[in-house]
Amino acid sequence: MKILVGYDGSNAAKEAMDLARKSAQAFQATVSVVTSMVKGTEENQKEIEQAERGLEYAQSIFEKSKIDCKTHLLIRGMSPGEDLVKFAQDNGIQQIFVGVKRRSKMGKLLMGSTAQYVILNAPCPVVTIK
Repeated sequence: MKILVGYDGSNAAKEAMDLARKSAQAFQATVSVVTSMVKGTEENQKEIEQAERGLEYAQSIFEKSKIDCKTHLLIRGMSPGEDLVKFAQDNGIQQIFVGVKRRSKMGKLLMGSTAQYVILNAPCPVVTIK
């Protein structure tokens, strides 16, 4: 089984990662932890370094549990939701775990929702956690 975890360093993403770890143990799955950024210019270097540190942290969590884990920092000009769905399609992912941030209805309307996009467009089951 192949599991994808959308990771942005938030508490919700950490909860999703923990649930994915438990599922990976139960099903002897491999895990891909993915962080998506729209831009990766020199102006974004600080954010890129922060994302890389977050991915290193995520990989250490899975390694402690002896779970095969690969991390991916995607900077392809897509929204995070599009990036996660495309990665899942391209890599035969069988289950996606994402954290859900609480937002007002107006916030979702203006900013969109990564989790909502993934739920509606993913090629496989999606598990969300708050």
